[in-house]
Amino acid sequence: MGLAIIQVDAFTDKPFAGNPAAVCILPSPRDEGWMQHVAQEMNLSETAFLVRQNDGYDLRWFTPAVEVALCGHATVASAHVLWEDHHLAPDQQARFHTKSGLLTAERWDGWIELDFPATPATPAEPPPGLVEALGVQPRSVGRSRFDYLLELESEAAVRRIAPDFAALARADARGVIVTSRASTPGFDFVSRFFAPRAGVNEDPVTGSAHCTLAPFWAARLGKPELVAYQASPRGGVVRVRPQGDRVILGGQAVTVLRGELV
Repeated sequence: MGLAIIQVDAFTDKPFAGNPAAVCILPSPRDEGWMQHVAQEMNLSETAFLVRQNDGYDLRWFTPAVEVALCGHATVASAHVLWEDHHLAPDQQARFHTKSGLLTAERWDGWIELDFPATPATPAEPPPGLVEALGVQPRSVGRSRFDYLLELESEAAVRRIAPDFAALARADARGVIVTSRASTPGFDFVSRFFAPRAGVNEDPVTGSAHCTLAPFWAARLGKPELVAYQASPRGGVVRVRPQGDRVILGGQAVTVLRGELV
């Protein structure tokens, strides 16, 4: 019998939106090369691999090109699968041991809430060619642990970006976040995320980017809780709540596909 692999759309309440992730629960650890090959086969922005431990699950995330240290949407997807397939009781906390430490997930009023580390950005000079690759004039530029963060003047400016991905891949960072205050009612800010260096030109909805966006916009808007929209073609909604050196990320999830690795 093969291994079950489940595709979940995360940060959305309807199928074929949000960010798709594959989730594979392994009976025992597999080598890194095998996991990378499976991620290439799935060809999604992330594939998550879980192995049961006494106090939770080991969790690793792979793009089609590389393993990453932090991923929000595939963690939402993983928690969703654990509850939906009865690996965890409905009210049981999901606990994940990862390259970014212990991460937890809980269900709350139809949403999944993740407890993630904050990765605030500090002011930085953009590397040569970055601004030109995006074709923008940013209000500000910062650098987090993983990514560059560029604030633009409007939601329209964020939405109309058409990057030169080959040039963007030369930036020495996991990816590039562009953001602005939202003009669409019901949202506080919008963003997009580009990571050609990691094999993902544009990520549909990026939970880990909101670990940078949450403290950035909480400080500017003076709000303890914010609602964000990632304005990719698929689009997705993320609730954020900074808590000191942590960020609570809220999202929904929908299972769209079940298969078997044979």
